[in-house]
Amino acid sequence: MSEAAFQVPVGPQHPALKEAPENFTFTIDGETVFDVKARIGYNHRGIEKAAESRSYIQNLYLVERICGICSAAHITTYAQAVEEALKLEIPPRAKYIRTIIYELNRIASHYLWLGLAGHEIGFDTLFMYLWRDREIALNLLEQITGNRVTYAMPAIGGVRRDISPQMVENAKSGLSVLEERMKYYKKLCLNEPTVLKRAVGVGVLKPQDAIALCAVGPTLRASGIKSDVRADDPYLVYDEVPFNVVTYDGCDVASRVLVRCDETLVSIGIIKHALDHLPDGPIRVKAPRIVPPAEVVSRTEAPRGELIHYLRSNGTDKPERLKIRSPTLGNIPSICKSLIGGFVADIPIALASADPCFTCTDRMAFVNVSNGKRWVWTKEQLRRYSLKWYQQN
Repeated sequence: MSEAAFQVPVGPQHPALKEAPENFTFTIDGETVFDVKARIGYNHRGIEKAAESRSYIQNLYLVERICGICSAAHITTYAQAVEEALKLEIPPRAKYIRTIIYELNRIASHYLWLGLAGHEIGFDTLFMYLWRDREIALNLLEQITGNRVTYAMPAIGGVRRDISPQMVENAKSGLSVLEERMKYYKKLCLNEPTVLKRAVGVGVLKPQDAIALCAVGPTLRASGIKSDVRADDPYLVYDEVPFNVVTYDGCDVASRVLVRCDETLVSIGIIKHALDHLPDGPIRVKAPRIVPPAEVVSRTEAPRGELIHYLRSNGTDKPERLKIRSPTLGNIPSICKSLIGGFVADIPIALASADPCFTCTDRMAFVNVSNGKRWVWTKEQLRRYSLKWYQQN
């Protein structure tokens, strides 16, 4: 790095960050990136603190709003945590329905990301075609759950709605179209010069770096590491449904594209198997409103990677603590590593290749920069501060 190196801030407001504000400071020498520093915390919403003052049932709909793209992941992971604290076994049919919704959500998420990846490299035709086809998945989710963004399907003890025989037939028909289209898009990404020039060898994350920096999800699997919560620590019916964990060893943006293409096809296979083997029986069991003292860690494989909900109950109808580790938080160090050595022009697609969701990542704490002391406020302290602030302003 020469003496001519300088720093370039990207964010918290920047055209390359479509979804939410975040800040990345790049050290640049010519057109080459030599260092990246990330700063989160611009969009903190206080959901974890809000959960402490709401009942377990109310929190179902609160946690689903952590992320609008992978909302099924958060509500499923949370419901699973509460059920484990209650030592409650949900009916087999409910497990299958949850799995179907989870995988439909993964398909919608991967279609969305692939379209945005096309947009970031200037291939807007691909973006529009993918988002057109994504409507099929959203329509199926709407037909089954009544909603297109936040599905509110899991309930503590099972699911809120059943799947009718007509819905099963409609789902199979829609999935066949999605499967055919995704095979076409994969073939296109393997041969289209625009995609190859902007993705192959870009945003390289070596396997040893991916492991050392705790990457998760497609970002990790695109570096050749076979790790997936569905296979490593099965939940719902993933121990009954046959599926393969997709990996590629290119370690670049192109591999992350191909991982998501193949994972979409795998999800379609999982849903078809679940629809064919959907058991009869109830979809929900009655759950108590009071949760005994317990400490639970619930893990699932969200579209972006491993999602963790930590729950601590205290014998009331409200959680004492809910802590959420979103996949993007786990991927930020590896995103920064993959940008080093690349070109300035590749920053948008390299950043986007991890499918970051900064809104569900942001956390906030007070830091005294002079002595490094950190602290957080209680709900009452925050309430008093808000009243004082509004009186003064």
